[in-house]
Amino acid sequence: MQIVVLSFGFHHGLIEADYVFDLRFLPNPFWVPDLKPLPGTEPKSADYVLQQQTTQEFLALLQPFLTFVCAAWAANGKKDVLRIALGCTGGYHRSVALAEYLAHWLSGLGYEVSCQHRDLAKNHLQLQETVS
Repeated sequence: MQIVVLSFGFHHGLIEADYVFDLRFLPNPFWVPDLKPLPGTEPKSADYVLQQQTTQEFLALLQPFLTFVCAAWAANGKKDVLRIALGCTGGYHRSVALAEYLAHWLSGLGYEVSCQHRDLAKNHLQLQETVS
């Protein structure tokens, strides 16, 4: 079974996935001037998101859940691709950082994992226009 971890922005519309998690409750690098232009793929932005207490508490709940459901789907044998989507407001900071983190973590558990960022390029262009 392959796992696809997706990031997206609710501002750009919903996404179809087996599991969708709304991350808009997490602190947003968008409001930190030095981090605003940096996507969640950049270490400074990702570290800001991942080191927040709220993020740590969320991951402490999410990772056991994902461990269980991924193993259950793999054992079931009826799903070729499991899609896990993480959304934030624009799909540029929080969802991207957590998608990258979870893709790496799931890969470490032995799953075949890919990570896709639906709205990253859209937001990069918009942010560059506002920063310029």
